[in-house]
Parts: sequence; C-alpha cells; structure tokens
Amino acid sequence: MTDAETTRHYPCDDVVRAPTLQAWRAVSVHAPPAAVWPWLRQVRLAPYSYDWIDNRGRRSPRRLMALPEPRVGDVFTTAGGRQLGRIVSVDPGNQLTATILGAFMSYVLVPDGDGTTRLLLKVVATSSRLVAPVLSAGVLVMARRQLLNLKALAEREARQGPQ
Repeated sequence: MTDAETTRHYPCDDVVRAPTLQAWRAVSVHAPPAAVWPWLRQVRLAPYSYDWIDNRGRRSPRRLMALPEPRVGDVFTTAGGRQLGRIVSVDPGNQLTATILGAFMSYVLVPDGDGTTRLLLKVVATSSRLVAPVLSAGVLVMARRQLLNLKALAEREARQGPQ
C-alpha cells in the first residue's frame, strides 16, 4: 500500500466516521478494471478466500457467472451456503462497499496505466480496542487471499478470454 492509498477517501469512511479498526490491503492486477470488476461483483456468490475455512470446502467459482450489477441492499457474499452481509454502496466498475459481521469494507478499482489495475480494500469497524488487533489479523490473512484469488482470476480472463 502506498501513502496515497491509505490516506485517500473510501466510501466506508462515510459510514464509520470514528473507527477503532482500519485495515488496508491492495494488489496490482495485470488487467484493466473492466476485467477485474466482474470478478469483484462475483463475491456475492462466494468469498474467494480460503474456501476450506470460510466456504466449508466448497470451491469459489472459477468461471464468470451471468450476474446482474450489484445494488444497494443485495447480499454481499455467500459462504458455506449462507448469505452474509449487505451491499451498502456501489458504483459499478469502480467500487463496492459492504458490511459483514459489524465491519464495513470498500473495494476500489483504480486504473494504474498500461492496462493494470490497483484493487484496493479498506476495512473499518468500531469493535472494542481489545478485539481490533485480532480482527485486523484475520483481515490480513483472509482478505489478502481473497484479493490474490481475484487478481489471478482476472488476469487469467484478460489473457485467455472467458472460460
């Protein structure tokens, strides 16, 4: 993460104005935002993290499904067969903000030149100051895997075309 990425305004900042937890993650995706967005919006179907942990061993889809654009109020994700969280803000192709388990998170796509995209994630919450470090560690591990999986899928799609 760059200083500019951690100091920029994210949509989740409008929801939680005095967070006790702020965590950021980012990856560079060698694909344009238009190739990353379909995978990001597909998080509604599965978590794309460690499937053996958060999806009861069910593999997150590895091909794009015909999904409509997400809308405010839609389910954020499905894990282990359960629908979890809600989308609270969306700007198709640019950002998706959701809430789950008391945290709010904004995924932001930033074009980075030469067909590359920075996929940014900020998570904020108002958990107790004792719980925040544990939650932050969980975000570090699970969100990092999610972003890396979305990166790999978007890059594959950009190279090979739809699977």
